[in-house]
Amino acid sequence: MITALAGAQLGDEGKGKIIDIMAAQADVVVRATGGNNAGHTVVSDGKTYKLHLVPSGILYKGTVCCIGPGCVVDPLSLIREMDEVCANGTSLDGLRIDYRAHIVMPYHLVIDELSELAKGAGDIGTTKKGIGPCYMDKAERVGIRFYDLIHPDIFAEKLRGMLENKKKYIVGMFGQKAYDDRASLLDYDTVYAAYTAAAEKLVKYAADTTVIVYEANKAGKNVLFEGAQGTLLDLDMGTYPYVTSSHPVTGGFCVSGGIGPTLIDRCIGIAKCYTTRVGKGPFPTELFDETGAYIREAGAEYGVTTGRARRCGWLDLVILRYAVRVNGLTGIALNKLDTLTGLKEIKACVGYDDGTKTVRDFPADIRELEKCRPVYKTFPGWTEDITKATKLSDLPAAAVDYLAFIQKEIGCKIILVGVGPDRTQSFPVDGVEA
Repeated sequence: MITALAGAQLGDEGKGKIIDIMAAQADVVVRATGGNNAGHTVVSDGKTYKLHLVPSGILYKGTVCCIGPGCVVDPLSLIREMDEVCANGTSLDGLRIDYRAHIVMPYHLVIDELSELAKGAGDIGTTKKGIGPCYMDKAERVGIRFYDLIHPDIFAEKLRGMLENKKKYIVGMFGQKAYDDRASLLDYDTVYAAYTAAAEKLVKYAADTTVIVYEANKAGKNVLFEGAQGTLLDLDMGTYPYVTSSHPVTGGFCVSGGIGPTLIDRCIGIAKCYTTRVGKGPFPTELFDETGAYIREAGAEYGVTTGRARRCGWLDLVILRYAVRVNGLTGIALNKLDTLTGLKEIKACVGYDDGTKTVRDFPADIRELEKCRPVYKTFPGWTEDITKATKLSDLPAAAVDYLAFIQKEIGCKIILVGVGPDRTQSFPVDGVEA
Protein backbone atom coordinates (compact mmCIF):
# COMPACT_ATOMS: atom_id res chain seq x y z
CA MET A 1 0.00 0.00 0.00
CA ILE A 2 1.13 3.53 -0.76
CA THR A 3 -0.17 6.21 1.60
CA ALA A 4 0.15 9.94 0.98
CA LEU A 5 0.12 12.22 4.03
CA ALA A 6 -0.49 15.91 3.38
CA GLY A 7 -0.89 18.97 5.56
CA ALA A 8 -4.52 20.07 5.29
CA GLN A 9 -4.07 23.65 6.48
CA LEU A 10 -1.25 26.20 6.39
CA GLY A 11 1.60 24.02 7.61
CA ASP A 12 2.60 23.19 11.20
CA GLU A 13 -0.30 20.72 11.53
CA GLY A 14 1.76 18.19 13.48
CA LYS A 15 2.73 16.13 10.45
CA GLY A 16 5.96 14.92 12.04
CA LYS A 17 4.10 13.18 14.84
CA ILE A 18 1.53 11.51 12.58
CA ILE A 19 4.15 10.48 10.04
CA ASP A 20 6.22 9.03 12.87
CA ILE A 21 3.22 7.02 14.09
CA MET A 22 2.32 5.70 10.66
CA ALA A 23 5.96 5.02 9.78
CA ALA A 24 5.84 2.17 12.29
CA GLN A 25 4.02 0.17 9.59
CA ALA A 26 6.01 1.54 6.66
CA ASP A 27 8.92 -0.08 4.89
CA VAL A 28 9.77 3.08 2.95
CA VAL A 29 9.14 6.73 3.88
CA VAL A 30 9.56 9.38 1.20
CA ARG A 31 9.91 13.14 1.50
CA ALA A 32 9.10 14.36 -2.01
CA THR A 33 8.79 18.16 -1.90
CA GLY A 34 10.34 21.25 -0.33
CA GLY A 35 13.55 21.63 1.60
CA ASN A 36 14.78 22.55 5.06
CA ASN A 37 12.19 25.33 5.20
CA ALA A 38 9.94 22.66 6.72
CA GLY A 39 10.08 21.60 10.34
CA HIS A 40 8.70 18.39 11.80
CA THR A 41 8.78 17.81 15.55
CA VAL A 42 8.72 14.22 16.79
CA VAL A 43 8.72 13.33 20.49
CA SER A 44 9.73 9.75 21.22
CA ASP A 45 10.85 8.12 24.47
CA GLY A 46 11.32 11.51 26.07
CA LYS A 47 13.56 12.76 23.25
CA THR A 48 12.53 15.59 20.95
CA TYR A 49 13.66 15.44 17.33
CA LYS A 50 13.36 18.55 15.18
CA LEU A 51 13.56 17.30 11.62
CA HIS A 52 13.73 19.57 8.59
CA LEU A 53 14.68 17.40 5.64
CA VAL A 54 15.43 13.95 7.05
CA PRO A 55 12.19 11.94 6.74
CA SER A 56 10.41 11.34 10.04
CA GLY A 57 10.54 7.57 9.54
CA ILE A 58 14.26 7.66 10.37
CA LEU A 59 13.44 6.77 13.99
CA TYR A 60 12.45 3.25 12.96
CA LYS A 61 15.31 0.82 12.44
CA GLY A 62 15.17 -0.86 9.05
CA THR A 63 12.94 1.74 7.43
CA VAL A 64 14.29 3.19 4.18
CA CYS A 65 13.92 6.99 4.25
CA CYS A 66 14.13 8.74 0.89
CA ILE A 67 14.69 12.40 0.07
CA GLY A 68 13.00 12.41 -3.31
CA PRO A 69 13.72 14.03 -6.67
CA GLY A 70 11.38 16.97 -6.07
CA CYS A 71 13.18 18.11 -2.93
CA VAL A 72 15.83 20.81 -2.72
CA VAL A 73 18.74 19.96 -0.45
CA ASP A 74 21.06 22.28 1.44
CA PRO A 75 23.91 19.79 2.04
CA LEU A 76 25.53 21.77 4.87
CA SER A 77 22.23 22.09 6.72
CA LEU A 78 21.40 18.44 6.05
CA ILE A 79 24.69 17.26 7.55
CA ARG A 80 24.08 19.32 10.70
CA GLU A 81 20.64 17.76 10.98
CA MET A 82 22.04 14.28 10.45
CA ASP A 83 24.61 14.90 13.20
CA GLU A 84 21.82 15.89 15.59
CA VAL A 85 19.86 12.75 14.74
CA CYS A 86 22.92 10.58 15.35
CA ALA A 87 23.61 12.36 18.65
CA ASN A 88 20.25 11.06 19.86
CA GLY A 89 21.38 7.53 19.12
CA THR A 90 19.49 7.07 15.84
CA SER A 91 21.07 5.35 12.85
CA LEU A 92 21.08 6.94 9.40
CA ASP A 93 21.70 3.67 7.57
CA GLY A 94 18.30 3.85 5.91
CA LEU A 95 18.71 7.34 4.45
CA ARG A 96 18.69 7.76 0.66
CA ILE A 97 18.99 10.95 -1.44
CA ASP A 98 17.77 11.00 -5.02
CA TYR A 99 20.28 11.92 -7.72
CA ARG A 100 17.79 14.40 -9.17
CA ALA A 101 17.26 16.51 -6.04
CA HIS A 102 18.44 20.09 -6.58
CA ILE A 103 21.08 21.62 -4.34
CA VAL A 104 20.57 24.82 -2.37
CA MET A 105 23.71 26.91 -2.85
CA PRO A 106 25.00 29.94 -0.89
CA TYR A 107 23.90 32.31 -3.65
CA HIS A 108 20.33 31.04 -3.19
CA LEU A 109 20.39 32.12 0.45
CA VAL A 110 21.87 35.50 -0.48
CA ILE A 111 19.27 36.13 -3.19
CA ASP A 112 16.45 35.02 -0.86
CA GLU A 113 17.59 37.49 1.79
CA LEU A 114 18.11 40.36 -0.63
CA SER A 115 14.79 39.76 -2.40
CA GLU A 116 12.89 39.91 0.87
CA LEU A 117 14.72 43.09 1.89
CA ALA A 118 13.97 44.70 -1.48
CA LYS A 119 10.25 44.00 -1.11
CA GLY A 120 10.14 45.96 2.14
CA ALA A 121 6.68 45.88 3.69
CA GLY A 122 5.52 43.75 0.78
CA ASP A 123 7.82 40.84 1.60
CA ILE A 124 6.45 37.31 1.46
CA GLY A 125 7.86 36.23 4.82
CA THR A 126 10.06 33.39 3.58
CA THR A 127 12.31 31.38 5.89
CA LYS A 128 15.30 32.79 3.95
CA LYS A 129 16.59 29.26 3.44
CA GLY A 130 17.13 29.79 -0.29
CA ILE A 131 14.28 27.48 -1.27
CA GLY A 132 12.52 29.77 -3.73
CA PRO A 133 15.69 30.83 -5.60
CA CYS A 134 16.75 27.18 -5.85
CA TYR A 135 13.42 26.23 -7.43
CA MET A 136 13.82 29.25 -9.74
CA ASP A 137 17.10 27.80 -11.04
CA LYS A 138 15.41 24.44 -11.41
CA ALA A 139 12.64 25.96 -13.53
CA GLU A 140 15.22 27.91 -15.54
CA ARG A 141 17.04 24.59 -16.11
CA VAL A 142 20.36 25.80 -14.78
CA GLY A 143 20.27 24.21 -11.31
CA ILE A 144 22.91 22.03 -9.70
CA ARG A 145 21.57 18.60 -8.79
CA PHE A 146 22.78 16.03 -6.27
CA TYR A 147 24.26 13.99 -9.12
CA ASP A 148 26.38 17.01 -10.08
CA LEU A 149 27.46 17.61 -6.50
CA ILE A 150 28.86 14.10 -6.02
CA HIS A 151 30.85 14.28 -9.28
CA PRO A 152 33.65 16.80 -8.50
CA ASP A 153 34.57 17.66 -12.09
CA ILE A 154 30.97 18.36 -13.07
CA PHE A 155 30.37 20.30 -9.88
CA ALA A 156 33.48 22.46 -10.32
CA GLU A 157 32.52 23.46 -13.86
CA LYS A 158 28.89 24.22 -13.01
CA LEU A 159 29.77 26.07 -9.80
CA ARG A 160 32.25 28.40 -11.48
CA GLY A 161 29.74 29.36 -14.15
CA MET A 162 26.89 29.80 -11.67
CA LEU A 163 28.92 32.02 -9.34
CA GLU A 164 29.83 34.29 -12.25
CA ASN A 165 26.20 34.51 -13.39
CA LYS A 166 24.85 35.08 -9.89
CA LYS A 167 27.34 37.88 -9.29
CA LYS A 168 25.98 39.66 -12.37
CA TYR A 169 22.43 39.02 -11.20
CA ILE A 170 23.00 40.27 -7.65
CA VAL A 171 24.86 43.39 -8.75
CA GLY A 172 22.26 44.14 -11.41
CA MET A 173 19.28 43.60 -9.13
CA PHE A 174 20.51 44.81 -5.77
CA GLY A 175 23.66 46.85 -6.42
CA GLN A 176 27.42 46.42 -6.08
CA LYS A 177 27.44 47.07 -2.33
CA ALA A 178 24.91 44.30 -1.70
CA TYR A 179 27.24 41.90 -3.48
CA ASP A 180 30.44 43.21 -1.88
CA ASP A 181 28.94 42.84 1.61
CA ARG A 182 28.33 39.16 0.92
CA ALA A 183 31.21 38.37 -1.42
CA SER A 184 32.95 36.15 1.13
CA LEU A 185 29.92 33.83 1.07
CA LEU A 186 30.25 33.46 -2.69
CA ASP A 187 33.99 32.90 -3.02
CA TYR A 188 34.60 29.98 -5.39
CA ASP A 189 37.36 28.25 -3.39
CA THR A 190 35.43 28.54 -0.14
CA VAL A 191 32.17 27.24 -1.59
CA TYR A 192 33.83 24.46 -3.56
CA ALA A 193 35.75 23.22 -0.52
CA ALA A 194 32.71 23.22 1.78
CA TYR A 195 30.38 21.56 -0.70
CA THR A 196 32.79 18.91 -1.92
CA ALA A 197 33.50 18.01 1.71
CA ALA A 198 29.74 17.67 2.22
CA ALA A 199 29.47 15.58 -0.94
CA GLU A 200 32.08 13.15 0.39
CA LYS A 201 29.88 12.57 3.45
CA LEU A 202 26.64 12.29 1.50
CA VAL A 203 27.66 10.28 -1.56
CA LYS A 204 27.04 6.95 0.17
CA TYR A 205 23.37 7.87 0.49
CA ALA A 206 22.93 8.57 -3.25
CA ALA A 207 20.24 6.53 -5.00
CA ASP A 208 17.45 6.55 -7.54
CA THR A 209 14.66 6.71 -4.99
CA THR A 210 11.96 6.26 -7.66
CA VAL A 211 13.24 2.72 -8.22
CA ILE A 212 13.22 2.04 -4.47
CA VAL A 213 9.59 3.13 -4.21
CA TYR A 214 8.45 1.25 -7.29
CA GLU A 215 10.18 -1.99 -6.35
CA ALA A 216 8.89 -1.77 -2.78
CA ASN A 217 5.36 -1.36 -4.08
CA LYS A 218 5.74 -4.29 -6.47
CA ALA A 219 6.98 -6.41 -3.57
CA GLY A 220 3.86 -5.64 -1.54
CA LYS A 221 5.62 -3.38 0.95
CA ASN A 222 4.17 -0.28 2.58
CA VAL A 223 5.31 3.13 1.32
CA LEU A 224 4.53 6.39 3.06
CA PHE A 225 4.82 9.76 1.32
CA GLU A 226 5.58 12.45 3.88
CA GLY A 227 4.10 15.87 3.26
CA ALA A 228 5.79 19.14 4.13
CA GLN A 229 4.18 22.58 4.51
CA GLY A 230 0.42 22.49 3.85
CA THR A 231 -2.31 22.63 1.22
CA LEU A 232 -2.82 26.40 1.47
CA LEU A 233 0.92 26.88 0.87
CA ASP A 234 0.89 25.02 -2.46
CA LEU A 235 2.34 27.05 -5.31
CA ASP A 236 -0.81 26.67 -7.43
CA MET A 237 -3.58 25.86 -4.95
CA GLY A 238 -2.48 28.04 -2.01
CA THR A 239 -2.90 31.66 -0.95
CA TYR A 240 -0.69 32.99 -3.75
CA PRO A 241 1.72 34.80 -3.49
CA TYR A 242 2.05 33.80 0.18
CA VAL A 243 2.94 30.23 -0.71
CA THR A 244 5.93 27.92 -0.89
CA SER A 245 7.78 27.09 -4.12
CA SER A 246 6.71 23.47 -4.45
CA HIS A 247 3.57 21.33 -4.37
CA PRO A 248 2.78 19.92 -0.91
CA VAL A 249 -0.63 18.58 -2.04
CA THR A 250 -1.00 14.85 -2.68
CA GLY A 251 -0.76 15.35 -6.44
CA GLY A 252 2.71 16.78 -5.89
CA PHE A 253 3.89 13.40 -4.62
CA CYS A 254 3.34 11.92 -8.06
CA VAL A 255 5.42 14.46 -9.97
CA SER A 256 8.00 15.08 -7.25
CA GLY A 257 8.20 11.51 -6.01
CA GLY A 258 8.29 9.77 -9.36
CA ILE A 259 5.16 7.61 -9.08
CA GLY A 260 1.95 7.39 -11.06
CA PRO A 261 -1.32 8.52 -9.43
CA THR A 262 -2.92 5.08 -9.70
CA LEU A 263 -0.32 3.69 -7.28
CA ILE A 264 -1.51 5.83 -4.33
CA ASP A 265 -4.02 3.88 -2.24
CA ARG A 266 -4.81 6.34 0.57
CA CYS A 267 -4.62 10.12 0.90
CA ILE A 268 -4.67 11.26 4.52
CA GLY A 269 -4.85 14.88 5.58
CA ILE A 270 -3.33 16.16 8.82
CA ALA A 271 -4.84 19.12 10.63
CA LYS A 272 -4.98 20.77 14.03
CA CYS A 273 -8.24 21.36 15.88
CA TYR A 274 -7.61 25.06 15.35
CA THR A 275 -5.69 27.04 12.72
CA THR A 276 -2.22 28.62 12.70
CA ARG A 277 -0.07 30.44 10.21
CA VAL A 278 3.58 31.52 10.22
CA GLY A 279 4.58 34.71 8.47
CA LYS A 280 2.45 36.85 6.22
CA GLY A 281 -0.68 35.98 4.29
CA PRO A 282 -4.47 35.96 4.74
CA PHE A 283 -5.92 34.32 7.84
CA PRO A 284 -9.71 34.81 8.17
CA THR A 285 -10.10 33.23 11.63
CA GLU A 286 -7.02 34.80 13.25
CA LEU A 287 -7.46 35.82 16.89
CA PHE A 288 -5.78 38.91 18.27
CA ASP A 289 -7.15 38.57 21.80
CA GLU A 290 -6.43 36.57 24.95
CA THR A 291 -7.88 33.43 23.40
CA GLY A 292 -5.35 33.57 20.57
CA ALA A 293 -2.53 34.02 23.08
CA TYR A 294 -3.91 31.13 25.16
CA ILE A 295 -3.91 28.79 22.15
CA ARG A 296 -0.38 29.86 21.22
CA GLU A 297 1.05 29.10 24.66
CA ALA A 298 -1.03 25.97 25.33
CA GLY A 299 -0.10 24.56 21.92
CA ALA A 300 3.55 25.75 22.00
CA GLU A 301 2.94 27.42 18.68
CA TYR A 302 6.40 28.53 17.70
CA GLY A 303 8.08 27.64 14.42
CA VAL A 304 10.45 24.66 14.38
CA THR A 305 12.52 26.18 11.59
CA THR A 306 12.40 29.89 12.44
CA GLY A 307 11.30 30.03 16.09
CA ARG A 308 8.73 32.63 15.09
CA ALA A 309 5.50 32.83 17.08
CA ARG A 310 2.67 31.41 15.00
CA ARG A 311 -0.50 33.35 14.39
CA CYS A 312 -3.39 31.46 15.97
CA GLY A 313 -7.13 31.32 15.30
CA TRP A 314 -10.23 29.17 15.33
CA LEU A 315 -10.59 26.10 13.15
CA ASP A 316 -11.45 27.05 9.56
CA LEU A 317 -13.67 24.39 8.01
CA VAL A 318 -13.72 26.18 4.66
CA ILE A 319 -10.00 25.43 4.45
CA LEU A 320 -10.49 21.81 5.50
CA ARG A 321 -13.25 21.24 2.95
CA TYR A 322 -10.92 22.69 0.32
CA ALA A 323 -8.11 20.36 1.45
CA VAL A 324 -10.42 17.35 1.25
CA ARG A 325 -11.32 18.29 -2.33
CA VAL A 326 -7.93 19.20 -3.82
CA ASN A 327 -6.07 16.34 -2.11
CA GLY A 328 -8.74 13.69 -2.62
CA LEU A 329 -8.52 12.90 1.08
CA THR A 330 -9.78 9.50 2.23
CA GLY A 331 -9.26 10.25 5.93
CA ILE A 332 -8.10 12.99 8.25
CA ALA A 333 -5.96 12.98 11.40
CA LEU A 334 -6.80 15.77 13.87
CA ASN A 335 -4.06 16.93 16.21
CA LYS A 336 -3.90 19.02 19.38
CA LEU A 337 -7.42 18.57 20.67
CA ASP A 338 -5.87 18.93 24.13
CA THR A 339 -4.79 22.51 23.38
CA LEU A 340 -8.43 23.61 23.51
CA THR A 341 -8.93 22.26 27.03
CA GLY A 342 -9.85 25.04 29.45
CA LEU A 343 -11.65 27.29 26.98
CA LYS A 344 -15.22 28.14 27.97
CA GLU A 345 -16.37 28.06 24.38
CA ILE A 346 -14.89 26.94 21.10
CA LYS A 347 -15.70 28.23 17.65
CA ALA A 348 -15.40 26.76 14.17
CA CYS A 349 -15.71 28.71 10.94
CA VAL A 350 -18.34 27.12 8.69
CA GLY A 351 -18.29 29.71 5.89
CA TYR A 352 -17.30 33.23 4.88
CA ASP A 353 -19.52 36.29 4.61
CA ASP A 354 -18.25 38.20 1.55
CA GLY A 355 -20.67 41.10 2.11
CA THR A 356 -23.38 39.76 -0.17
CA LYS A 357 -23.63 36.05 0.58
CA THR A 358 -22.16 33.19 2.61
CA VAL A 359 -19.30 31.47 0.81
CA ARG A 360 -18.54 27.82 1.55
CA ASP A 361 -15.80 27.27 -1.03
CA PHE A 362 -12.32 28.71 -0.55
CA PRO A 363 -11.76 31.70 -2.89
CA ALA A 364 -9.27 31.32 -5.74
CA ASP A 365 -7.66 34.72 -5.11
CA ILE A 366 -6.66 36.41 -1.86
CA ARG A 367 -8.28 39.67 -2.95
CA GLU A 368 -11.63 37.90 -2.76
CA LEU A 369 -10.59 36.29 0.51
CA GLU A 370 -9.76 39.69 2.00
CA LYS A 371 -13.42 40.69 1.60
CA CYS A 372 -14.56 37.72 3.63
CA ARG A 373 -15.41 37.51 7.31
CA PRO A 374 -15.76 34.18 9.13
CA VAL A 375 -19.18 32.77 9.96
CA TYR A 376 -18.88 30.81 13.19
CA LYS A 377 -20.66 27.99 14.98
CA THR A 378 -20.01 28.03 18.73
CA PHE A 379 -19.53 24.95 20.92
CA PRO A 380 -19.24 24.55 24.69
CA GLY A 381 -15.71 23.89 25.90
CA TRP A 382 -14.41 21.40 28.47
CA THR A 383 -12.03 21.47 31.39
CA GLU A 384 -11.16 17.78 31.80
CA ASP A 385 -7.56 16.65 31.16
CA ILE A 386 -7.70 14.56 27.98
CA THR A 387 -3.97 13.93 27.48
CA LYS A 388 -4.27 10.33 28.68
CA ALA A 389 -7.28 9.47 26.49
CA THR A 390 -6.85 6.32 24.40
CA LYS A 391 -10.32 6.11 22.86
CA LEU A 392 -13.27 8.35 22.06
CA SER A 393 -15.19 7.30 25.16
CA ASP A 394 -12.38 8.77 27.30
CA LEU A 395 -13.15 12.23 25.94
CA PRO A 396 -15.72 14.67 27.37
CA ALA A 397 -19.00 14.73 25.46
CA ALA A 398 -18.31 18.30 24.36
CA ALA A 399 -15.05 17.24 22.71
CA VAL A 400 -16.73 14.34 20.89
CA ASP A 401 -19.51 16.64 19.67
CA TYR A 402 -16.90 19.06 18.33
CA LEU A 403 -15.11 16.28 16.44
CA ALA A 404 -18.36 14.87 15.06
CA PHE A 405 -19.36 18.28 13.73
CA ILE A 406 -16.00 18.70 12.02
CA GLN A 407 -16.33 15.33 10.31
CA LYS A 408 -19.86 16.06 9.10
CA GLU A 409 -18.93 19.52 7.78
CA ILE A 410 -15.88 18.44 5.78
CA GLY A 411 -17.31 15.16 4.51
CA CYS A 412 -14.22 13.16 5.39
CA LYS A 413 -13.83 10.49 8.05
CA ILE A 414 -11.65 11.25 11.08
CA ILE A 415 -9.24 8.34 11.49
CA LEU A 416 -6.97 9.56 14.29
CA VAL A 417 -7.18 12.01 17.21
CA GLY A 418 -4.14 13.59 18.86
CA VAL A 419 -4.26 14.63 22.53
CA GLY A 420 -0.61 15.45 23.27
CA PRO A 421 2.85 15.80 21.68
CA ASP A 422 4.19 12.28 22.27
CA ARG A 423 3.65 9.56 19.68
CA THR A 424 1.70 7.62 22.34
CA GLN A 425 -0.76 10.50 22.80
CA SER A 426 -2.86 9.71 19.75
CA PHE A 427 -5.47 7.06 19.11
CA PRO A 428 -7.13 5.69 15.97
CA VAL A 429 -10.86 6.03 15.37
CA ASP A 430 -13.18 4.78 12.67
CA GLY A 431 -15.07 8.01 12.25
CA VAL A 432 -16.78 10.04 14.96
CA GLU A 433 -20.46 10.13 15.81
CA ALA A 434 -21.97 12.48 18.40
